[in-house]
Amino acid sequence: MIGLPSAAWSGKLRRMPDTIPVTIEVEAGAAAAMADARTRAAMGRLVSRVLNPHPGPSELASAIAEAKAAARAAGLTDADIDAELATYNAEHRGNPAA
Repeated sequence: MIGLPSAAWSGKLRRMPDTIPVTIEVEAGAAAAMADARTRAAMGRLVSRVLNPHPGPSELASAIAEAKAAARAAGLTDADIDAELATYNAEHRGNPAA
């Protein structure tokens, strides 16, 4: 048959992989991090999810919603949370306003 790869005639059909390698430009630090196979796999999943989103909230959005619900159940308000975040950021980022 015309148009079929020779592998199709070898008695075994090759299946397309679920993933396809692509090349993108990133900053040097990101490129260094991509040397780790687990990081590359995680980034591949992240890119796939961003470009081909599934219906419903993302895992991150669900986790944030759960944390927010737990904070409200504990009696915290948005103002309380904002104040805690501001304090944390000031302590960890060297903000002199804290």
